[in-house]
Amino acid sequence: MVERILTVVTNVGHYDDPSHPTGLWLSELSHAWDVFAANGFEQTLVSPSGGHVPLEPRSLKFPNYDKSAKAWHRDPARMALLETTAAPEEIDSNDYDAIFFTGGHAVMYDFPGSTGLQRLTREIYERGGIVASVCHGYCGLLETTLSDGSHLVAGRKLTGFAWQEEVLARVNRLVPYNAEAEVKKRGALYEKAKLPFVPYTVVDGNLVTGQNPGSAKRTALAIADRLGSK
Repeated sequence: MVERILTVVTNVGHYDDPSHPTGLWLSELSHAWDVFAANGFEQTLVSPSGGHVPLEPRSLKFPNYDKSAKAWHRDPARMALLETTAAPEEIDSNDYDAIFFTGGHAVMYDFPGSTGLQRLTREIYERGGIVASVCHGYCGLLETTLSDGSHLVAGRKLTGFAWQEEVLARVNRLVPYNAEAEVKKRGALYEKAKLPFVPYTVVDGNLVTGQNPGSAKRTALAIADRLGSK
């Protein structure tokens, strides 16, 4: 049976200050998509509201705009996928073996409050499927609770974009909250690489997380490995 991946992307195009654009960090999607495609997985894009997905402008500049991101950006068929993403209510979680949250600062706004995404995540996780994220994607796990009322991340090892990286990226005054601190408040056993912006992935059972944009491929490979061993 072919494994199926549900990849989550954002609908938000700017910070609280509309003069500061943001959106999906393209390479976090493209690197993972490439890995999953190479493994023959079927992939579906879902977003909190469905429809259009804006791109983070900085992800379209050197050094982030690499071969993989360029290939996606220059492919009309793939760009069209970012105009027609599904909404959570259109998705049956039973059709998917894993849910993967991409990042970009935009997700800090629309991932946490999406009850539809929370439902899909809970159902996939409790069925033994894989829940995964890269970079700010872990914001999509902040408010997800299990059937017993506990936070999905409580007591679980994970990683995601570090506060130190926010400061070094000079967006610490733009972001709506400190994601690292918030996930720790929910009982997560947060980890990060010794150096900022170094690829880093944490696997804790069926929870697979990557720290930053450079971790997308490694995180996708870990997901593929987990799916292959099921």
